[in-house]
Amino acid sequence: MFRSLLMLLSLGLLCLPASAADDSNPRCADRTLNLGFYAYFEPVSHSASADPDSPDFDMQRGYEADLLSALEAMHDAGLSFARQGIAFWDEIWLRPATPDYDLAGGGITILDSRTYDAEGDEQIAFTDGHILFRQSLLARAEAAEKLNSYAALGSQVRAGALVGTTGEFRLLELTGLVDADGRLAAGARVHTPQGSLIADGSEEFVITPAHETARLAQRRAIEPPDDSMPQVMYMGAEAGESELIAALLDGQIDVVARGHIGNSTAAVHSDGALVVSALDDLVEYGGFSLDVDEVDLLACLNDRINWLTDNQRIGYADWAADQDVFMMRADLWNARAADA
Repeated sequence: MFRSLLMLLSLGLLCLPASAADDSNPRCADRTLNLGFYAYFEPVSHSASADPDSPDFDMQRGYEADLLSALEAMHDAGLSFARQGIAFWDEIWLRPATPDYDLAGGGITILDSRTYDAEGDEQIAFTDGHILFRQSLLARAEAAEKLNSYAALGSQVRAGALVGTTGEFRLLELTGLVDADGRLAAGARVHTPQGSLIADGSEEFVITPAHETARLAQRRAIEPPDDSMPQVMYMGAEAGESELIAALLDGQIDVVARGHIGNSTAAVHSDGALVVSALDDLVEYGGFSLDVDEVDLLACLNDRINWLTDNQRIGYADWAADQDVFMMRADLWNARAADA
């Protein structure tokens, strides 16, 4: 522990609130929480095995896994996590509104619209943010200069996206395929397993990061209404965003629209074949979702998560540089608790 505290000092992470680990912190009831985590968002949250039939599918890896393991190690937290991998992203944040899950994670952007179900009933709450996201475009290196902005994506460009993500929504919004309320541009053709639909610009054709109108739920592709907008190809519903990366490398699509962390990691793993060609200005924060009635649990989680992240001053870049950073913070919490 002493070595860990010295490392924290060298990182400048010892400028901490005096109230840490004292009686002012909300106490957690001893409890094992059923955590559902998205299995295919490397390096933020992913399974040890990509095969849902493997026992290792429920072994969480990545940034969020280490953050929660550090939370488990904190004195008086009293929490442990029974982790269950989830292969399907669609409305994953609503899982804690069902009896099977207490908490959901996996790189979920915090949005007020995601706290409500399709009927408009408030179902879940989000913890405070623990990771910063920005959306981006990933392109093959030889095309990166040409595809260096969302505005550069014309009708000859095939953009890949995962349904229901903020990466998808920002792609659609920034290229004019939807307006700020998610209404699809009139004349856009949407391909579904049941056939093609042509949007009329009304609320019958809406796509947001939280919900979509029922007829668009199984969208497979969107053809733009004019040459200033890209084609959108949907992949990865069952195998995650790795399917998008493979399609980009194979030339089936021209860009992948998703978060900067995932795209940057894919670029590094590609040995120069792929490049992050554009970066969105909008800043998002990711958190965990839980049932809206879990008020005490929310207070406890926020208190511990904000300690571990030093009130959002420690984030993904710090973890990428040293994956023990959250456990060192837990060690410091425990050391102060022992001295109290």
